[in-house]
Amino acid sequence: MRRTRKPLWVPSEERKKRANITRFISFVNKKHGLEVDSYDQLYKWSIENVSEFWEAMWEFGEIKASRGYDVVVDDLGKFPGAKWFVGARLNFAENLLRYRVDHLAFILRGETRKSARMTYAGLYDSVARLAKPLREVGVGSGDRVAAYMPNLMETAVAMLAATSIGAIWSSCGTELGPGAVVDRLGQIEPKVLFTVDAYPYKGEIFNVLPRLEKITKGVPSLEKIIVVPYMKEKPDIRHVPNSVPYNDFISQERPLEIRFEQLPSDHPVYIMFSSGTTGKPKCMVQGACGILINHLKELILHTDLKRKDRIFYITTPSWMMWNWLLSSLAVGATVVLYDGNPNYPDWGALWRLVQDEKITIFGCSASYINYLRSVGAKPGQVYDLSSLREISQTGSPLSSEGFEYVYREIKEYLHFNSISGGTDINGCFAAGTPIQPVYAGELQGPALGMKVKAYDEKGNSVVDQEAELVCEAPSPSMPLYFWDDLDGKKYGDAYFSVYPNVWRHGDWIIIHSDTGGITFLGRSDFTLKPSGVRIGPAEIYSVVEKFEEIADSMVVGQDWKGDQRIILFVKLAQRFQLTEDLENKIKKALREEASPRHVPALIIEAPDIPYTFNMKKVESAVANILNGKPVMNRDALINPESLDFYEKILLKLQKE
Repeated sequence: MRRTRKPLWVPSEERKKRANITRFISFVNKKHGLEVDSYDQLYKWSIENVSEFWEAMWEFGEIKASRGYDVVVDDLGKFPGAKWFVGARLNFAENLLRYRVDHLAFILRGETRKSARMTYAGLYDSVARLAKPLREVGVGSGDRVAAYMPNLMETAVAMLAATSIGAIWSSCGTELGPGAVVDRLGQIEPKVLFTVDAYPYKGEIFNVLPRLEKITKGVPSLEKIIVVPYMKEKPDIRHVPNSVPYNDFISQERPLEIRFEQLPSDHPVYIMFSSGTTGKPKCMVQGACGILINHLKELILHTDLKRKDRIFYITTPSWMMWNWLLSSLAVGATVVLYDGNPNYPDWGALWRLVQDEKITIFGCSASYINYLRSVGAKPGQVYDLSSLREISQTGSPLSSEGFEYVYREIKEYLHFNSISGGTDINGCFAAGTPIQPVYAGELQGPALGMKVKAYDEKGNSVVDQEAELVCEAPSPSMPLYFWDDLDGKKYGDAYFSVYPNVWRHGDWIIIHSDTGGITFLGRSDFTLKPSGVRIGPAEIYSVVEKFEEIADSMVVGQDWKGDQRIILFVKLAQRFQLTEDLENKIKKALREEASPRHVPALIIEAPDIPYTFNMKKVESAVANILNGKPVMNRDALINPESLDFYEKILLKLQKE
C-alpha cells in the first residue's frame, strides 16, 4: 500500500486549543500532577494507568449516577471477566436525557422530503409518554424490547423509553428480511416489538406489514407489536396479532416525569448482533455503564463533539453506528437522522443535507466515498460545505486515494477521522483526534484506553509489518457475555482462542512506527495465501480503486491445483468496459505498487459486490461459493441477489 509521510491535514494551533481533548489533557494533568502535552503521551498514560484513565473519563463525561462506584475495575487480570465501576447505580437513558431544553435534539430528513424536528424538551416528553404504557403492559428490568424500524425519531424514543425502565434494547433495520430478523430476535425472546407500516427506499415503497406474519410466528415471545404510521396516516393493522397503533399506545397525559430505574453498572442495555454471514448471528450483551462511558470517550475526545454541533451518520438501526450516534444526546448535540438511500435521487442527496441543515460532523462508510469517486462527484464544488469541520469514516478500510479524494473534492481543511472497531465493543480500537495530523491511508492511532498491538503469527508484538490486531487489556464496553452462552465458551472461542488472555479481533493491520498511525488491511480471517504468502485484500483494493474505470472491487482466493489463486472481481464505473488493455494496466499497477504475488490470476467483471448491512464487503460468501461451500444467511446481506452472479460463474471458473 502506497504511503506518504507528508500529512494531508495538520490542525491549526487554534483548532487544537479549542479541542475537547485539550481540555481533558489539562484535566488529567491537574488531577494527577502530570505533564502530558501530546496525544501520544496521553495514550501511553491511558494504557499504563487504565483505572485512572477511566476514572478521569467518568468525571470529565459527567456521568449521572444515583450511587458512585466503589472501584473502577475489580481485576484487570480477568480477561475476559473484569467488572467495571463496581457498586455504581445509574440509568443509561437518564444520561442521554440530561438536557430538557429547547435546543434541537433531532432533525429528521429522508427520501420522501418529509422533515421533522424535536427539541430536547420534546424528546423528554415523548420518552416519558412511551415509558409509562410500556410499564403498564408489563415490561420491566431485564425484559427485551426490540425494533424492526427505519432510522426515525420514534426508533430513538422507543430505545430511550425501554432503557429508562431497565429493559434491554435490540434493533433491526427494516432493510433486513424477515428471516434475518427471526434469526436475531428469535434468540433473545423480546416481549415488545416496535415496527412501521412501510418505508421508502430508492423511490419505492416497501410494505412491512406482510413480513410481520413470518416474524410473529418465528418470535412467539412477542406480546405486543406497536406500529408507527410512516407511509400511511392510519395503516390497516387488523391482521397483525397483538398490534396497536403507536399513537394509540403512547400516553396522552402531560406532563409526565420519567422514573429512571437505577441499576447496577453492568446491567445489560443492548443486545447487538454479529453480521450472521457464517451462521446464526451471535447475540452480544453489552452493559449500560461500559457502553455509555466508551461512547462519551469517543464522541467527546476523539470526535470532538460539542453541544453546538450537528452530527450525522449514514446508518440504520441494524448497525452499531446507530447506537453510537444516539449517544451524542448525552453531549447535548443535535443528531441528524436520514432515512432512505443515501444516493437517491442522485449522489448529491446528502451533500444538500449538509448544506441545508448546516451539519458539522458527517459520518459515512468507505463504500460511500468510493461510490462518490466512481461517479466523479465533486461535492465541494457543487455545495456550500462551510459548516462541515469533520468527516468520520468507518465500515471497511479506505485506500490512500480515498483519503486524498476527500481533501481534494470535498473539503481541503477538515478533520478526516477514520475509525475502526466493531459491533462487539460498540466502539473503536483505532480512531482519530483533532490535535494530530492526518496521513493518507492511516487511522491516526489507537483509541484511548485501548491497549492495541499488532501480533505476528508467533504472538510477538510488531510494528511496520502486517499482523493481527489484538487488545492486551480489558475495556468497559467489551461484551458482558453472549446470550445463551452459559459457560462462556462461545465468547472465549470468538476472541481468546488464539492468544490466551488477549483479545484477537480478526483485523489485519500495520502499526507505523514513524507516524503512530494504523493501516487496516481487511479481516485477517479472509487474507489470501497464494503460495503460502499472506496478503491482505486491502493491499489490492488500494491499488485497484485508483482506476477511474473501477467503481468497486472484491478479491477472493480459490483453491486451485494444490495452491490458491487470486481472483479479482471488478464492478465498472459508468461508461467503462473491462478490456484487455484495462486488465493489463491493473496487473501492471499491482505488480509495481504491491508485488508480483498480488497480481490476480483472473480479473472478472461483476455486476455488483456483496455487502453486509454494516457496509462491509463479504469476501467470505464469494470465497465459499468459489470453493464449493454453502453460503449461510443471505438475509444478512444488503444485496443478496448479487451472489447469483458468482454462483453462475462457478462452473465456468472450474473449467478455466
